[in-house]
Amino acid sequence: MSELGSAENPLKVAIVGSGPSGFYALEALLKSGKEVRIDMIERLPAPFGLVRNGVAPDHPKLKQAILVYEKIAESPNFAYFGNVTIGRDVGVDELRNLYHAVLFTCGAESDRKLGIPGEDLRGSHTATEFVGWYNGHPDYRDRNFDLSGEVAVIIGQGNVAADVARILSKTVDELKTTDIAEHALEALGRSNIREIHVVGRRGPAQAKFTAKELREFGELADCAPVVKAEDLALNAESQTEIADKNNAGSATNMKIFETFAAMAPAGKKRRCIFRFLEGPVRIEGAGKVERLVLAKNRLEGAPFNQVARETGETLTQRCDILFRSIGYKGVPIAGVPFDERKGVFPNDDGRIKDSSGPVPGLYVAGWIKRGPSGIIGTNRACAVGTVASLMADFPKLDPAPKPGGEGLRKLLTERGTRVVNYAEWRRIDSAEIGRGQPKGKPREKFTRIAEMLGAIG
Repeated sequence: MSELGSAENPLKVAIVGSGPSGFYALEALLKSGKEVRIDMIERLPAPFGLVRNGVAPDHPKLKQAILVYEKIAESPNFAYFGNVTIGRDVGVDELRNLYHAVLFTCGAESDRKLGIPGEDLRGSHTATEFVGWYNGHPDYRDRNFDLSGEVAVIIGQGNVAADVARILSKTVDELKTTDIAEHALEALGRSNIREIHVVGRRGPAQAKFTAKELREFGELADCAPVVKAEDLALNAESQTEIADKNNAGSATNMKIFETFAAMAPAGKKRRCIFRFLEGPVRIEGAGKVERLVLAKNRLEGAPFNQVARETGETLTQRCDILFRSIGYKGVPIAGVPFDERKGVFPNDDGRIKDSSGPVPGLYVAGWIKRGPSGIIGTNRACAVGTVASLMADFPKLDPAPKPGGEGLRKLLTERGTRVVNYAEWRRIDSAEIGRGQPKGKPREKFTRIAEMLGAIG
């Protein structure tokens, strides 16, 4: 038998998921020094995961990472299997028989819940739904967001919460030359929202916005950022936090909040109000969201380990639509161990493990490995680390030749699955760009899988 990783017996790896972690893992495998054949499996026809479907349309520079992924995809040792769902079209055990290793990079696809009464009332939404809707993700194309009321509340103070707030705050003219989905642009054009409340359980020093994202609220055409000056008074522990040279981002955010507090909101149609030390207790309303009861909080604990504790005081905020943006968690896949509490595939350095130890041939990278943390580039080191573990395990891998992509393609053909290859994705891509040009947009996305397949012909 030829040595595994040789031209006669290449290492065959399936990567499940086509976001940043998937492409960085692909890149690391191609640079491993072994002869490899890598197949990337994606449930949508379109690749690139959250870079395509999660990055806000008014932040096009963040999508330039796609140029890197397109370059990686030029390798002759790479194949793309789009429109293929694990568990429906092919099982994990089948992949393990077809490949020497299976590497999951499928991200964190669901939202954490608030766990409060009224959370499921009509008008209470996850940030994921809204972001997917305005980005044209097929899963969320038909969601309905009632923007006829005047008051929106966003629970959470991270960059996703900032994206939701900013999209609600912007005028159609500010959005119409982005790649925002047309159905979302039309709905936002009819929006009657006048107040956007962005609520955080902890203080301004603990808000997780990046300074660049936060600063943009002071540059909006018809929305004024609002911060109460008294809300910026910090306890001693928070002052210690922002004085730390390794926490420069929070110090910058405080300066931006101070600038907002000094601004006059008059003359703007909308207001985006940043609120601190308030936590949701319950959502009230007759069949739909009408009010949000918030607890006033105080901070307890040492610097960088402060937690919010309720003071016993509550207040009621009118709320016509609510968005929950308090973090993501992964979803289980049949045949793969899953940690329900953490929402990840349990692992040691990227080696997926069950109660008895590492599961041979199963690996993980990205948010489904470590939880939803970091920026796009963070996933490179994470993926490289997992591939290093895979390479260290090389002597333990089954050295017998595997069918790989050839076997997968045969199996999917027998099952009638319409697989989208990378050349076909490029045709979808070109069609979207062509659809956007008459509108002055970088692209007009297809928002239904049938439309994507139709563009291939």
